Amino acid sequence: MGLTIALNRGRILKECMPLLEAAGIRPEEDIYGSRKLVFKTVDGDHRLVIMRGSDVPTYVAYGAADVGITGKDTLLEYRGGGGFYERLDLGIGRCRIMSAAPVGAGLNQSPLTVATKFVNIAEEYYESKGRHVSIIKLSGAMELAPLMNLADCIVDIVDTGNTLRANGLEPLETIAEISARLIVNHASMKTRFDEVQHLIERLRQNLVER
Repeated sequence: MGLTIALNRGRILKECMPLLEAAGIRPEEDIYGSRKLVFKTVDGDHRLVIMRGSDVPTYVAYGAADVGITGKDTLLEYRGGGGFYERLDLGIGRCRIMSAAPVGAGLNQSPLTVATKFVNIAEEYYESKGRHVSIIKLSGAMELAPLMNLADCIVDIVDTGNTLRANGLEPLETIAEISARLIVNHASMKTRFDEVQHLIERLRQNLVER
């Protein structure tokens, strides 16, 4: 049996599939038009498994998948104790994790109240800056938090910044540059080295040729 590859659904899936297909990994059926979560491939008997990005590191770390593709933000936020190697920056799904606040906000108060879904990333960032913060975890639109006086600022994914500006916020500090990464289970890197390395080299070559 070939490799089991865990894939981050959504934008990253749409951007990584052309790279996988150029590397010879093609699903037997249309991934986008199906409700299935597990897909066989035309060649190599690989399996493609579609899931939430936040689950990809867990499936790979515990060996349910040999390889995974997900965003660097997910890897930075993950606290599952390792279990995988980060082997390749695919250069897709590019964006940034940034702090943002209402235009002109001083943010001199202590503690600073921060709304975010990236709790671990935010905690580590502000600790490195020596700032005392109170973090509120949210799952929806972060821009609402300062508008509704729930938080002083936010930490969130920023692409164009248009949504921030539309809601009277401005980006402040870049915390991390984000793109999709390929990760490999520790055991699979040893026991299936040739297969894994072949995939990595094919993807790397495709990136060079793009």
